[in-house]
Amino acid sequence: MSDLFNPTDEHRALREMVRTFTERDVDPQASEFDRSEGFNAPLFRKLGELGLLGITVDPEVGGSGMDAVAAVIAHEELASADPGFCLSYLAHSMLFANNLERNGSLEQRKRFMPDACSGKTICGMGMSEPGAGTDVLGMRTTAVRDGDHYVLNGAKMWITNGAVSDTELGDVFLIYARTSEERVNGVSLFLVEKGAPGFRLGQKLHDKLGMRASPTAELVFEDCRIPVANLVGEEGDATHHMMRNLEIERLTLAGMSLGMARRSIEIMNRYAAERKAFGRPISAFGQIQRHIAESYAEWMAGRAYVYHVAGLLDLDSGGNRIDSDGVKLYCSTMAKNVCDRAIQVLGGYGYVGEYQVERLWRDAKLIEIGGGTIEAHHKNMTRDLSKLDKLR
Repeated sequence: MSDLFNPTDEHRALREMVRTFTERDVDPQASEFDRSEGFNAPLFRKLGELGLLGITVDPEVGGSGMDAVAAVIAHEELASADPGFCLSYLAHSMLFANNLERNGSLEQRKRFMPDACSGKTICGMGMSEPGAGTDVLGMRTTAVRDGDHYVLNGAKMWITNGAVSDTELGDVFLIYARTSEERVNGVSLFLVEKGAPGFRLGQKLHDKLGMRASPTAELVFEDCRIPVANLVGEEGDATHHMMRNLEIERLTLAGMSLGMARRSIEIMNRYAAERKAFGRPISAFGQIQRHIAESYAEWMAGRAYVYHVAGLLDLDSGGNRIDSDGVKLYCSTMAKNVCDRAIQVLGGYGYVGEYQVERLWRDAKLIEIGGGTIEAHHKNMTRDLSKLDKLR
């Protein structure tokens, strides 16, 4: 029987490589960058040397040509040490690189992908707006054709990798904008580069609860002129791009949740075996046993669900929205609860930074909000289930 979590030798080798890198290079810097709310750009670029920044991108344009299972493995391992750093990785590798790989022309991919895959450029995607989050089709950023350019006006909010410092934008973004008033078929996708006239950094968001090592910013477009050649696909067809890419985004966010939960289980299990009360390890007490055992069972249930869905996902066609919603719905709350139990097991030590679980708990909360709220998953899944007569 094959290993669900490492179905091929290539997947197993990938996990070993990313885990080694995470333990050696990512884990030691995590607390420092969380405290400073800084972005570790040199470490991020090392992901390019490892072939991770273009993990699902065709090798012809600089990527590694791997599948959804590989993407989940990378996110699970990186998030076990530094979810904030991993979130920036997800925005670059999934929201930008995978999106452009699936939807861009060969000319666009050859132009932008080699630098994105190597780490020379730091990239992201702009969909949410100050007044359009869960109702993404309510976006008001517009793009109007003017000769051989489009003129963009509006703002995007909560953009991961929007800024790599307080004053410096990221390098390249995929930006969704409205090209007509038609709700579904009026959205188009554009490549916008730093330095484009009328494109500037708005506010960089500070003092976040978690994911503090991942830069979040507002992007502003004021008569921003971009060439027609930067239109991705056809005008008005980007809603399809968006929905298909949301599947791998939600799947890898669930993978991040797995990493956070696993690390919390490891920490509380080790602590409970070493910490003594009333002359016995606290792992001998039923209250502590419940926290550890339920956490492990819930993590394994989520892990099996995630890797099952990843193994079935065709990155080019998508088509399993109900389960991409489902894995994120389940795993986001599972991870938050597991991190919370870890804090409880560690007591006062869990409440301070030394044992990391308080940081993991803060970071885990974001997955219930970003990439689709849990309420949005409830809506989507109930609507999709209503179309089914019976379950498989």
